[in-house]
Amino acid sequence: MKHKGKATQAALKLIFWSLVALLVVTAVGILAALVGTFITAIAGILFAVWVLFALFCLWFFRDPNPSVPLDAQVIVAPAHGKVDMVDETEETDFMGGPCRRISIFLSVIEVHVQKAPVAGSIMHLKHTPGRFMSALKQESAAHNENLLVGFDSNEQPGEKIAVRLIAGVLARRIVPWIAPGDEVARGERISLIQFGSRVDTYLPLTTRLCVKPGDKVRGGETVIATRV
Repeated sequence: MKHKGKATQAALKLIFWSLVALLVVTAVGILAALVGTFITAIAGILFAVWVLFALFCLWFFRDPNPSVPLDAQVIVAPAHGKVDMVDETEETDFMGGPCRRISIFLSVIEVHVQKAPVAGSIMHLKHTPGRFMSALKQESAAHNENLLVGFDSNEQPGEKIAVRLIAGVLARRIVPWIAPGDEVARGERISLIQFGSRVDTYLPLTTRLCVKPGDKVRGGETVIATRV
């Protein structure tokens, strides 16, 4: 007879696919149970790792209050770290020509909050995209992503001082806390660079430098130059 057995085939097909679905659900349930058991077993380890991570974050992003010198004739370091270059250079964006430069390398264990080297107004803020070379290399100052901050000092009329915040191979985010027109006090917090990085300070040629390569400095505290 025509079409005999097709209904049975339809029934068998439904039975087969319902069995497949049941087996899949069962397998997923067994896998979820195994994963749940595994996660439960290592939950203590995961929590301990999270606690260590949280403590590391609190330590890494520490921000101690600086002991800012009161002498109006001094210029303080904008960052914690090690001075690894002192020279004369050309900075045309804000300084307008020849100036002194003090370059500070920040390792991953340094405080990464930057401070204003002088009291004054923020007159210049320029972000320049670039590479992410290791901040250990002095040439990173010329090629890496950076933010140039220009200060119009109110401690000495007409004095310009600039700070260049330079990203490194790990420090790929510069977070400024200032804007053009802001008034800042000497030692005031101005920015954060995450992980290892470099900070260059540009000073007038008339300043007398108080640091040399190899010196350790503290942001907002260490006197790096005085006005003649």
